[in-house]
Amino acid sequence: MINLEITQELSSSLYWISLVAVVVSSASGVLKSGFRQFDLFGVVIIAITTGLGGGSLRDMLLDIDVFWIKDQIFFIVSLTSAVVIFIGARSLSISAKFFLIPDAAGLAAFSVAGTMVALMAGAPWLIASFMGVITGAMGGIFRDLLCNETPIVFKSPLYATAAWIGSLGFIVLIDSGVSVTISAIVAGLSIFITRLLALRFNLGLPKFQLKE
Repeated sequence: MINLEITQELSSSLYWISLVAVVVSSASGVLKSGFRQFDLFGVVIIAITTGLGGGSLRDMLLDIDVFWIKDQIFFIVSLTSAVVIFIGARSLSISAKFFLIPDAAGLAAFSVAGTMVALMAGAPWLIASFMGVITGAMGGIFRDLLCNETPIVFKSPLYATAAWIGSLGFIVLIDSGVSVTISAIVAGLSIFITRLLALRFNLGLPKFQLKE
């Protein structure tokens, strides 16, 4: 069991990491749904689900207050970023794969934030790391299901794997006495860079396929 003392640094780091995660994840929801030709309401719903879904599931599993209900600034930020990006992106020519960049950033930030929250709630280290994966990946899963597509976490290179390794790395750094802020930055950047490299070079786990 890792005892993560709740300090001002920890609370501040968690707040800002979660805020960034909500913004970039909501952005990925807007950009992904934009190619499905949904109206503003549909885009906003998908953006909010993407930005808040993973953290909501984490908090319910940990039996703690849902973060965006406890502090509505997260809901406001998700809603605002969705509307702003919806308006701004309509006048730009954007690749259908561009959403993968904010998606990778959201995966990284939410994985670290999810691990932090789970440790603060008293979860064992392995469960805390998996809560990081759930927080990082579930918003994207909800987004893809609402867009009537197979979630990219199940078929895209090193998605949940990168999140889990990064979450475990964060725990190792914390347990080694590294500050929360430094640990979060190192772990988050590791997840983000690993995900982008996996996309660039198509790195992934072996795929399961039954012989016919």
